[in-house]
Amino acid sequence: MRKTAAAGAVVLALAATATACGGEKGTAGDKPAGGEVFSGTYKVSTPKIDSPVLKKAQKAKKIVVGVKADQPFLGFKDPATGKYSGFDIEIAKMVAADLGFSTKQISFQTVDSNVRETTISHGQVDYYVGTYTINDERKKQVGFAGPYYTAGADLLVRKDEKGITGPDSLKGKKVCSIVGSTPLQEIKKPKYGAKTNEMSKYSDCVKSLLDGQVDAVTTDDAILKGYAAQRPEKLRVVGKPFTKEPYGVGMDKDDKALRDAITTALEKHIKNGDYEKAYEGTLGKSGSKYVAPQTPLPRY
Repeated sequence: MRKTAAAGAVVLALAATATACGGEKGTAGDKPAGGEVFSGTYKVSTPKIDSPVLKKAQKAKKIVVGVKADQPFLGFKDPATGKYSGFDIEIAKMVAADLGFSTKQISFQTVDSNVRETTISHGQVDYYVGTYTINDERKKQVGFAGPYYTAGADLLVRKDEKGITGPDSLKGKKVCSIVGSTPLQEIKKPKYGAKTNEMSKYSDCVKSLLDGQVDAVTTDDAILKGYAAQRPEKLRVVGKPFTKEPYGVGMDKDDKALRDAITTALEKHIKNGDYEKAYEGTLGKSGSKYVAPQTPLPRY
């Protein structure tokens, strides 16, 4: 699977990371330079799909989509307005339109990573779009469409950092990630020689990077691109991913009709240019190049 581009839309304030006032060092309290929020409009279809989940949503005249709320340029909820934005939000809107729902008929619901499978299997959301890696263990519990983006663990560094060129250049460097994350466990391996700093939130890691307390932050490149897109003059993604994380849309395991419909919707918007526009208006602001996802997508 070719690496695709993804990530959340532009936010005007780094609310998730604003744990300090703006400072001379370029802390997380500074006003980010991301620009205006990208928000696409997608033509609503009138599909005939024999899906139990979809029939329930049609009766309610709304579709409930699980998302993230704390990932800039991917899935972010503005604390002032309550509006969601980001690349994953755009993907969710494209899918909803092809299922017959306008943006106004979407009810976004923030779902934490540790309860995604439970939330989907209990029918609390109709589908889920939020940096959700497809793997065999999860496929035992939920269905997937995609991948619409293949992420990989990468490194976020300060713009003027010259010494870090990839994971093999981390010997003696301080690298931050969140407690219990897969990228943290990877970077702890002796072959890298990195010194790790564990925090509870990626936003805290980014603040430490901006303040010069750590040399790099590691997690999925999609998430890192979001932070880089907020501060393109101060941060950059190295661009040497060292793991693979295929992101998919999660849904009820037994609703094959819905799964096929969402897969078809993803393929359609990749081909008609909507996907590229959403990427360029979000993660593309980090300076990362757009690469079209490989189609046709797998049919699980």
